[in-house]
Amino acid sequence: MKGSSKALRRNRLTGYTFLLPNILGFLIFICLPVCASFLMSFTDWNGFGEIEFAGLSNYTRLWSDETFRISLLNSLLMTAVSVPVTLILAILAAVALNKGLRGVKIFRTAIFLPHITATIAVAVVWQLLYNPTMGPINGFLRSLGIDNPPTWLASTHWALLSVIIVSIWHSIGYYMVLYLAGLQGIPKDLYEAAEIDGAGKVSQFRNITLPMLSPVIFFTIIMGIINSFKVFDLVYVLTKGGPGRSTHMLVYDIYYTAFQRFEYGYASAMAYVLFAIILVITLIQFRGQKRWVNYS
Repeated sequence: MKGSSKALRRNRLTGYTFLLPNILGFLIFICLPVCASFLMSFTDWNGFGEIEFAGLSNYTRLWSDETFRISLLNSLLMTAVSVPVTLILAILAAVALNKGLRGVKIFRTAIFLPHITATIAVAVVWQLLYNPTMGPINGFLRSLGIDNPPTWLASTHWALLSVIIVSIWHSIGYYMVLYLAGLQGIPKDLYEAAEIDGAGKVSQFRNITLPMLSPVIFFTIIMGIINSFKVFDLVYVLTKGGPGRSTHMLVYDIYYTAFQRFEYGYASAMAYVLFAIILVITLIQFRGQKRWVNYS
């Protein structure tokens, strides 16, 4: 008994030793900064002088900050448009490519490739595509007889939509792979039984595919909402929040406030408001998933 207990303690010590680097990394690089930023949200500090306690003034200031309201609205619009469009296109792509057809792997790779491409490189390429005078998109539109095509990233009316299009194109591949994994886990017997009963492809998709994919759909909805609120690099490279404030997003506004205006306390308060928004949306999703997510 003593020998077995010593072996058990030795095995536990070995396991904790392997876990220690990750635990230290989490504490130093995630936990401590999160706690420090929360405390900083109640202060007024520019990064150089003394830290002054500001109470709730940073949070109350948000209600009268027009730039913050515009950034919040832009982030909500991007989420409302990009998430459903991305997930619908990803599901359709996954269903279409979940066949043993010749060359299907090439199409899967082509759709997934943008996701593993560096976001900066993607943004630079799309800047060239969106170029109002020399870009191929407007060149194609002119060939169709459209004399005054949109100026895309240079237009306050089109810039946000342009960023949303790039975001959708960049994200479809990731969600397609998740849906492919879910589709391949659905028993083929269900489809065979449905065909015997005379169900068509549309009926099978509605009554078998979607219910069986509901756990994956639930996960991708949450991840899509979080990722859409977190968008920064695309905005930074494509528009830097412009023209005007038409593509100011919450994360970009946090970055601009902290590292351009050096208002670290106010930027921390904005970050925690963003955290609260995402948390509330996620909790609502978890509360409502019992009605439509099928785990059987």
